[in-house]
Amino acid sequence: MILKKSWTLPTITIVCLSCVFGLYWAAASRKTFRLPTTTSPPKRIVSLAPNLTEILFALGLGENVVAVSNNCDWPAEAVSRKKVGTFWQPNTEAIIASKPDLVITLRFEQQKAVADTLNRLGYKVLTLKVEEIEELFTAIQKMGEAADCIERAEKLAGSIRKKTNDLQSKYGLANKVKTLWVVQVEPLRIAGRSTFVNEMLELAGGENAIGPTIGQYPQIGTEELLACGAEVIIQSAMGASNIDRQQQAAESFWSKFAALPAVKNNRIYVVNPDTALRLGPRLPEGIEIIARCLHPDTAMEKHNVALQTR
Repeated sequence: MILKKSWTLPTITIVCLSCVFGLYWAAASRKTFRLPTTTSPPKRIVSLAPNLTEILFALGLGENVVAVSNNCDWPAEAVSRKKVGTFWQPNTEAIIASKPDLVITLRFEQQKAVADTLNRLGYKVLTLKVEEIEELFTAIQKMGEAADCIERAEKLAGSIRKKTNDLQSKYGLANKVKTLWVVQVEPLRIAGRSTFVNEMLELAGGENAIGPTIGQYPQIGTEELLACGAEVIIQSAMGASNIDRQQQAAESFWSKFAALPAVKNNRIYVVNPDTALRLGPRLPEGIEIIARCLHPDTAMEKHNVALQTR
């Protein structure tokens, strides 16, 4: 028994000391990686989404943007910024290497994982949900608060809202045009009614040709397609290059569905999604593009009216 006690006491002591030193080093490690808290406006901002980058530049914060995702291509100045991975796969190490004092992300799985990691390391992260038009205005407000430019944010949001309301007044009361918004053709996938695309369609005087769906961008079959009676088909281009060629390919593809009014009347439009479908400061331009497809009497030309980019 004496032998047991003589061994037990030192063992307990060693274990306790190990725990104490373990906790100390763990705390020290966290302290090493944790950034100092600051209340000053951020001077080094990383943006992980094209629409967020556009908002930052529209707020006059372009000089503070030190890194962006590979997909950020507007305005032109954004292209020259350091790249930190793609929209879907941000590179955490590249973000940290950019020495940001603010990282702005969107709230979906891949970016949320990166945001959680950065938060644990002590970086300031602003995560936003921008899936509806009203959420765009909220995002602008929150970005203005985070970057200490609240007045500019209010002015930007007010300007976008006014332009959007003006377009709704101009087009939204017109005869509703049944429109099919095609995300991809093989397999055939369309934009449903619970999307911001649908919001834009309605603001532009359109009506989604597809009824309520379970998914936001569901796949549909030939029977459902022919039954929808679409008067206009708007198809998202795959990238901003070779739009004319994509227009020709789309007309060839849709020719086999001659029973659709949109095909019969040759009202098929391929649009640049970077302009038409980016929920950011260029929202009014996107609505105008859609409106020109739906109301050709307001357009300069019948085809490719939606292809202009700035």
